[in-house]
Amino acid sequence: MKLTFVINDIQTEKANFTTTRLARRAAERGHEVSLVSIVDFTYEADETISAMAKRPRQSDYEDDQALVDDLQDAGNAPQKVSISEQDVMMLRADPAAELVSRPWAPNSGLLFSQLAAKQGVIVLNDPTHLTDASNKTYFQHFPEAVRPVTCISRDPGEIRRFIEAQGGKAVIKPLQGSGGQGVFIITPETMMNLNVAIETTTDDGYAIVQEYLPEAANGDLRLITLNGVPLKVDGVYCCMRRFNESDDGRSNFSAGGQIEVGEVGEDALRMAEICRPKLIRDGMYLAGLDIVADKMMEVNVDTPGGVNLTEDMTGVNFSGAIIDDMEAKVRLRRHYRGRLPNTALSVM
Repeated sequence: MKLTFVINDIQTEKANFTTTRLARRAAERGHEVSLVSIVDFTYEADETISAMAKRPRQSDYEDDQALVDDLQDAGNAPQKVSISEQDVMMLRADPAAELVSRPWAPNSGLLFSQLAAKQGVIVLNDPTHLTDASNKTYFQHFPEAVRPVTCISRDPGEIRRFIEAQGGKAVIKPLQGSGGQGVFIITPETMMNLNVAIETTTDDGYAIVQEYLPEAANGDLRLITLNGVPLKVDGVYCCMRRFNESDDGRSNFSAGGQIEVGEVGEDALRMAEICRPKLIRDGMYLAGLDIVADKMMEVNVDTPGGVNLTEDMTGVNFSGAIIDDMEAKVRLRRHYRGRLPNTALSVM
């Protein structure tokens, strides 16, 4: 299988990224693995698509860090690869990382990915619907039953009125962002910080303001779905609980939170069941559902992480199961080439 991962930049990849684990697992199986930046595509005169890529120079690495070291080694020169000849292209670039220096890059990368899908490459997640999911407004298209009460605005007055209606408790965050960046928790005790929170959050765009869920003080669950259903291997769900024992309030691992194996209860499974039809319709192959009690705070479809972390905590080979699934999709494509759209193949 020829497998390409589309990332932000090889020099910013880290050993604790899910992408790294998936690439390492695929290389172990002898697949032809490439990592391509969203800014390194070329549309050729013959209408094929190519890209400059970094490729693993071996199949067996001691750990994820060894793979990253190899890919970032200056001696590992970039190679030109034909994207049009890839079997699978997995989109793993975080749009929020490009907001300041390369705001044009994410949409450009998605447009090249749409062309690749049109040429028969299986693109995961589906690039057409990822364009629709470019910020957190995508979450508002999911059923009301899974969403907290929400206001999206740049108007300080509207934001204040919403928070007052919620009893002075709310969470404010940028409409486009990730990793817990720019998240403020407002309570009656921290109301003096509201002006700063509004100004900071709306400085580069809209703010999304959500009702405060008291259970969030105990952290949240990150539940990974594959093909629209919770990823489960050997009776174990790919799920972790994220929490923060400080006063920070953010449980994101990248924001200093801690993690442990998550227990998947009836509420989490109900959230996943309600979300499944839309995830499948949109070709959202791999997604991360962030759940607090009986509500979802967010759905991550750009770069859902945590697969490797949960794998390390449980000893369950979740990344191998994902590669298994990709291999099966490639086999199915041979039977249905040209008769099924990418959105169908993405979640089959």
